[in-house]
Amino acid sequence: MRRTTVAVGTLFVLLVAGCSSPSKEAGPTNSPANTPMGRPSTPAPPTDSGTAIPAWANVLRQPVDGQHLVTQQRKYVVTRGSDEAGRTTVADRTTKKVVVRHTPATGFVAQSPVVIDDHWALIEDIRSDGPDPQIKLFRYDLTTGRPAPLTGLPQISEPEIGAYDGTFAYSSTDTKNRSCLIVADLATLKSRTVTCVAAPGYIADPVVSADTVTFSEITAPETARRCKRLLTASLTAGSAQPVPAATNCIQWSGASLRGATVWSEVAASDPDQYQSKAYVRPTGDSPARSLGTVVTDTILACGNWILWETRTVTAGTEAYQINRWRPDLAQPQRIYTSPAGAALTPLTCQDGTVYVEAAYLSNSPAYTETIAAAVV
Repeated sequence: MRRTTVAVGTLFVLLVAGCSSPSKEAGPTNSPANTPMGRPSTPAPPTDSGTAIPAWANVLRQPVDGQHLVTQQRKYVVTRGSDEAGRTTVADRTTKKVVVRHTPATGFVAQSPVVIDDHWALIEDIRSDGPDPQIKLFRYDLTTGRPAPLTGLPQISEPEIGAYDGTFAYSSTDTKNRSCLIVADLATLKSRTVTCVAAPGYIADPVVSADTVTFSEITAPETARRCKRLLTASLTAGSAQPVPAATNCIQWSGASLRGATVWSEVAASDPDQYQSKAYVRPTGDSPARSLGTVVTDTILACGNWILWETRTVTAGTEAYQINRWRPDLAQPQRIYTSPAGAALTPLTCQDGTVYVEAAYLSNSPAYTETIAAAVV
C-alpha cells in the first residue's frame, strides 16, 4: 500500500459539507412532515423511456452512528457499522436472516466496495498504520456463511477495488515486483492480468463497467516527473489502451462504457484535489469535450450510463448534484440535487441501480439516509 486515496478524503469532506436547497431534480426530501423512511419525489413526466428522470426511493435511514448501506444485491443486502473497524453484515433480503457477520481483526478496517453475487461476497480489510501495512481479502460462501479459500487469485497490493456486480479489478504485485492490473470473476475466481508497470510505478483506481475496466498508471511517484495517466481495457481480452488526456500526466480517474469514456484531471500538487476538471470522449478517436468541474473520484458506470457528482455554490449555499450521460445525449442529464442539510457520499452501483447516502448532520439528531434509482 502506497498512499491513502482521495476517496477517503472525499467521504470525510462530504460528511462535513454545508447545506443546499432542493431543486426540481431533488429526490426524497426529509421534512418533519414525511414518514421516518421518507417519500420518493415524483419525477417529471417522461419524454421517452430511455431518458426520463428516474424516480428515487428511500432504502435505509439510520442514525449517523448506526448501520450504513454498502450495497443491495437482488438477494442480499450489505450493511456496515459505524464503529472504527466497520463490522460488515450480509443479510437475506427476503428472510432478513443474517448470513455473514464479518468483524475485522484488531488494527484492520473494512473497506468498500463489497463484491457480491447470488452465491459469494468478497470483503476487504486493510491495516494502513504501523510498520506492517496489510490488505486482506475474504470470500464468503453465502449459502453457509463461511469463508472460502481464494485459491489461485493473485494477492492484492493496493487498497482500491473496482467492482461491477460479480466482476472486480484490483492491483497485484507479480514475481518481477511489477504492479499489475487483475480482472477477476467472483464466482469462479478466474482472472487475467491486463497489464503491468515496473516499480516504483504502480496501478490504481480501477473502475469497472459492464464491458470495460478503466484504471490509472502512476510512474515516477514521489518525484517531480510523476505522471498519472488513464487506460482502458476490455474485461475479457485484449491489451490496455491509453485515454488521450487534455493535460498530460494529471488524469485522475474515470469510467468507460461501450467505447465512451468520462474522466477527470487534477494534479497531485493541487491544494483542492476534492474537485477536478472532467471531460468526455464519446469514442476512442473523437475529440474530448469539457464537462466542467466534478467531485473527484465519483465517476462510475452503471447500467447504460456513466454518472458523476458535482458541487455548486450559489449565494453561499452548497448543493451536490448527480449527473449522468450516454453517447446519444448531446449534454449530461442532472437527475438529482441534494436537499437542504444533506451531503452526499460517492455513488455505488449494483444490478443496474445506483445507491448514494445523504448525511443530514445539521438535523437533531443527525442521521443518514440511503436512496436509490434504477438507471438501466
